Amino acid sequence: MNLEVDIEEPWPESPDWADLAERACEAVAQFVPELANERLQASLLFTSDVEVHTLNREWRAKDKPTNVLSFPMMERDELLDLAPDGPPELLGDLALACETCTREAAEKGVSIEAHATHLIVHGLLHLAGHDHETSDADAEAMEALETKILASIGIADPYGDRD
Repeated sequence: MNLEVDIEEPWPESPDWADLAERACEAVAQFVPELANERLQASLLFTSDVEVHTLNREWRAKDKPTNVLSFPMMERDELLDLAPDGPPELLGDLALACETCTREAAEKGVSIEAHATHLIVHGLLHLAGHDHETSDADAEAMEALETKILASIGIADPYGDRD
C-alpha cells in the first residue's frame, strides 16, 4: 500500500511522523495481507482537533472531536478481490487529531509516538473493513489484531493485559 502523509499544525516537527506512519503501515501489511497490495493508496492527515471535529460533524453527524477518523473508499469484499495488477485503487483516508491524541497518550502513560502508531493501525484496520462497533466479538478480534501488529514493532498492548 502507498500511504500519502500530510502533517499540519499543531503536530510538532519531531518525530518524523511520515516515517512513523510508514512503519505502522508496513506492520499492518504483515498481518493483514490484503493491505500489502501495491495498487492500494491511502492518505493520512495529521491535523488538529478542530479539523477532526469538523470532519466528524460533516461526514458522520457526530458533533465532537475524536482521536482518529477513517473514511473507507472500498468495501471489504472489493479489497479482498483486488488483483495485484492494475491501476491504483483508493483504499481511503485517515485523519488523526493532535490534541486528543496527545491527551490520551498522557492519560495512558504512553508516548505520543506509541499512541499515534496505535491510532494509525486502528484506522488502517477500519479502512480494511474491520469494525469494533458491530459486536463484542468483532471488537475483541480487532483489538487482538491491533495488539499483535503493535507488538511486532515493539509497542505494548494498548488494551492492557488479557487472560
